[in-house]
Amino acid sequence: MNLIDHALAANRPALSEYDAKRFLSGFGIPICREALVADPDAAVAEAVRIGFPVVVKASGVTLIHKTEAGGVALNLRSEREVREEGQRLLQIPGCDGLLVQEMVWGDRELVCGLMRDAQLGPCVMFGLGGIFTETLDDAVFRVAPLTPTDALEMMTEIRSVKILGAFRGQPPVKLEALSRLLVTLGEIGLRHDAVQAIDINPVKIRADGAPVAVDALISLAPKGGAQR
Repeated sequence: MNLIDHALAANRPALSEYDAKRFLSGFGIPICREALVADPDAAVAEAVRIGFPVVVKASGVTLIHKTEAGGVALNLRSEREVREEGQRLLQIPGCDGLLVQEMVWGDRELVCGLMRDAQLGPCVMFGLGGIFTETLDDAVFRVAPLTPTDALEMMTEIRSVKILGAFRGQPPVKLEALSRLLVTLGEIGLRHDAVQAIDINPVKIRADGAPVAVDALISLAPKGGAQR
């Protein structure tokens, strides 16, 4: 049973962040290095393995909006900080584990996603991400399936297109890698009717220009109940 079927069998409306990224990684979408653990001591061990600084997040199938719940601890630089934050996060209602991630540096944050329209079916979304997704509303959409050319054209249509070029001494975004990500999202939408929406926000741009998903949400609909 795959991650989608398992969640549907359990009557869950969405995948956890960890499972969402495992699902996306199975399609070749790049995700940050991370590990799911049960307690602060295990979180410390994973932080040492990944290398400081790290991010530690509260994890749970009902924790959809972690930031609003205070469920994200950024830029932790020591074992003590990881242990203390891990203890705090486990007190958040719905938290049943800790997600330890590498701290991905980069000023550029994008959003890539999928929505299932009642008339058009799966539509791929691309735009400015992070805290500016809702504030600036700079995003474009395409009906799946996408070709690589479609994906490249999408990127040129956002108002903040200059962010994809050389930026603050950093190289241009690797557009072919970003194009593959968008094409893949369209393929997922066509292959999995139960996937109602995918929100990868942010997609961070590493120092070498490569995109990487550091957070993701996959919303589901019961089999037979998905919009077409």
